[in-house]
Amino acid sequence: EGFSTYLRQYWKAQELTTDESVIAWNDGNLRDYQEMDWSSTNEFVTAMYNRIYYQIALTNVFILEAGDGKLSDRGISGADREEVQMFRREARFMRALSYWHALDMYGSVPFVTEEDGVGAFFPEQISKVDLFNYIESELLDIEAEMVAPGQNEYGRADQGAVWFLLAKLYLNAEVYINEPHYTECLTYCEKIINSSAYQLADEYAHNFLADNQLSNELIFTVNFDGKNTQTWGGMTFLVHAAVGGSMDITEFGIDGGWGGLRTTPEFVSKFDDISGNTDSRAMFHTDGQNLEIDNMFTFTDGYAITKYKNVNRSGVAGSDLVFPDTDYPLFRYADVHLMYAEAQLRGGGGDAGLALAYVNALRERAYGDNSGNIGAADLTLDFILEERARELYWEGHRRTDLVRFGLLTGSDYLWSWKGGVQQGRGTSERYDQFPLPASDVAANPNLEQNPDYR
Repeated sequence: EGFSTYLRQYWKAQELTTDESVIAWNDGNLRDYQEMDWSSTNEFVTAMYNRIYYQIALTNVFILEAGDGKLSDRGISGADREEVQMFRREARFMRALSYWHALDMYGSVPFVTEEDGVGAFFPEQISKVDLFNYIESELLDIEAEMVAPGQNEYGRADQGAVWFLLAKLYLNAEVYINEPHYTECLTYCEKIINSSAYQLADEYAHNFLADNQLSNELIFTVNFDGKNTQTWGGMTFLVHAAVGGSMDITEFGIDGGWGGLRTTPEFVSKFDDISGNTDSRAMFHTDGQNLEIDNMFTFTDGYAITKYKNVNRSGVAGSDLVFPDTDYPLFRYADVHLMYAEAQLRGGGGDAGLALAYVNALRERAYGDNSGNIGAADLTLDFILEERARELYWEGHRRTDLVRFGLLTGSDYLWSWKGGVQQGRGTSERYDQFPLPASDVAANPNLEQNPDYR
């Protein structure tokens, strides 16, 4: 139940494959992520895929059992019926989220909905274009009937979450279907911004603490609670695995570190001052740590990152020293600012002045004043990619971002241990997406493996 959790697998797939993170564990074939040489039999690639389809299966059954006919047969009416119907729309959102993860990571995948029933059969493989269109249509269909932005119970999806996922889908459309949809991305960013339901937290760090539910910046979270959601995955993994060496465990509100996660020197170099005295987002522990990574499996090689903590704004530890209260910020308002700016730069329309203002709002928070602000000439796509790294690191966006910019594979951008060598080396474009697990391809005669994988 630690290995299999959705968030732990998703985070590893999105971060360990990039310049933002390495891990000091030689578990099975986990190192394949960091060396970018995974195959269709890699157990981590398979576990992520299986976890996506487990959630799709659960939502399919709930959606089927919560249909109008089933509710009438069971005599469910009035307020109870309305509540179940809202749950059903939220389940459709969760299914769309998982299918987006499948599209983003695996491309053309098996496809099944509640309309296929619950009997045994071989799912057909859906094209990337058709899956893109399906995700889009599902989100557009539920959009108007979701709870208004910021008005649902904390941790449940609302209109803001739907708009955010649509913006993400459209931002990456050229990767998925070879068509630009930057105007649509910008439109849904504007919906979120104009709703006034969200605002940047006063301090960047407040989004990653045990009381981050107090932040109005979080649009959609994966909730954790030290007493009620105890798991060795999720935030337990992210908080504990990032602590080791000379780091003070009391600062993180935990009973001990696991000595795993650090970052690469290439990521560190994106900050002018790694002390955090200028850009407060530079959350590095350097005492006893080497900047260079001579050995991926030595915790003190590579600077540690202190972003996630199981303490509140006052420094008080969460309800449990093993299992954090910290919620995972899956969708954060700061990302909307950056998506708007990128979509505007990529020709999606919008207002260049607003794009600059949205980026500078993030930098003013980070610097505490306008000393880090940039001018219009500085706001380029290259700058946006670097700013996304500084603002959103370790939040599960980096692999998708590097693919969109054409820099995950190939040799145009190298980082330590990319391709399995310390100085980094170019890699094949096939690693821009993961293979379908060999076990599923063997079991389902309707599936065709992704290009260049066996």
